[in-house]
Amino acid sequence: MGPPGPSPVLEGPDGHRHDTTSSRTSTTSQTLLHPYHLGANVASKGPIHTAVLHTTRLPCPKQLHGKGYPVVVNFHGGGFTLGTATDDARWCDTVVGEVNAVVVSVDYRLAPENPFPTAVEDGVDAILYLAEHAEELGIDVDRMAVSGFSSGGNMSFTVPLRLQNELLGDDGDGDGNSDGVGLGSTESTSVPQKATGARRTLLRARRDVDVKAIVAWYPSTDYTQTREQRRTTSARKDQELPALLTTLFDDSYLQPPTLDMRNPYLSPGVAPQRMLARLPHDIVLFTCEWDMLLAEAQRMRDRLQHEAGKNVVYHMVPGVPHGWDKAPNPLTPTPRVAEHYLLACKELRRVFKTQRRASLPAVL
Repeated sequence: MGPPGPSPVLEGPDGHRHDTTSSRTSTTSQTLLHPYHLGANVASKGPIHTAVLHTTRLPCPKQLHGKGYPVVVNFHGGGFTLGTATDDARWCDTVVGEVNAVVVSVDYRLAPENPFPTAVEDGVDAILYLAEHAEELGIDVDRMAVSGFSSGGNMSFTVPLRLQNELLGDDGDGDGNSDGVGLGSTESTSVPQKATGARRTLLRARRDVDVKAIVAWYPSTDYTQTREQRRTTSARKDQELPALLTTLFDDSYLQPPTLDMRNPYLSPGVAPQRMLARLPHDIVLFTCEWDMLLAEAQRMRDRLQHEAGKNVVYHMVPGVPHGWDKAPNPLTPTPRVAEHYLLACKELRRVFKTQRRASLPAVL
């Protein structure tokens, strides 16, 4: 990943701005930058190797009631190759205001320098870090959800799947065998282990980390389908992502070339039923009518509902392409984005049992 960009300005529930930056060279620490700005450095020698946690307006301890605020952990898009933790600022700002939750956006490591499964591992470590530091961060780890857009939407499924492996010490069946994922005799039995390197320190897994909900926006869910196969399902060829861009994404992240595309931490849509059963019960899924990823997301929706018994709240946004909510002009939001963001927030309020917070001055 390249040098860090500007520090993020997202919003947290109590009106205090929480600016998070990373030196990417120091150990994990928390530094008071300003009376209203708390910075949490999570750098290359810390347990979340360059996975930077971004929140703002961190709750004041004196304003907390009970265990703390619910938390939504977000993963940005960009084909696992592009993007930063601030890309989804509008969504994060909406969640804070509508759900009264802290939002954490993970600046996971990017390909090609860090191919599969590094992003997934960073996402798991971010959640474990939050669980271990919940009290000092003012969050309630028992009310945690994940969200993500595009490749980050993929991570909103694969990170909880990998988290189960981390917590149980196996592939989710409780037999203690971490060598396989039970894909069957004709399928690969290789589970990606921790992306451990000379500079990586693993976090201690806690068995009581329980993600309550997933909010996935136009996710990629099935890499067993080639890009050509995906394009044949697109309703509007002129609205597809350029082939040059998708090839760049795939050549960067899907390494080594022998990678089994059926791996559940890459293609959650084809994960075994018993693994899907361990996903959160409440899943909110948004797709785009003109997206080449629409068909595979709908197949996963059906599996989650009929095979895994999940409560899936599904919305297909009509007449829009992939990534329709990311307006090029930050001052002019795309029409209907707020409508769908609010629908997702309504479901999060239901899961967290929270109310909208009082109006605060806009940050964005």
